[in-house]
Amino acid sequence: MLPAAEPVIRAFAERADIAALALFLWASSTTGLLVWTLKELAAANRRFDAFVRELARFNERAGRRDD
Repeated sequence: MLPAAEPVIRAFAERADIAALALFLWASSTTGLLVWTLKELAAANRRFDAFVRELARFNERAGRRDD
């Protein structure tokens, strides 16, 4: 477990507020998953953009046009 999360978990456990702890853990993990997903989506977008640029460069060199 993360060292920074220990005081938060201890504070919830001392008050026996397990539902709030569960909600906090769910929200934290969901936020982390969202950040990871957005990061992966941005990387996929960059890869697709590079692919389209290379395809356009290939078509330019091959003399193909969109007329």
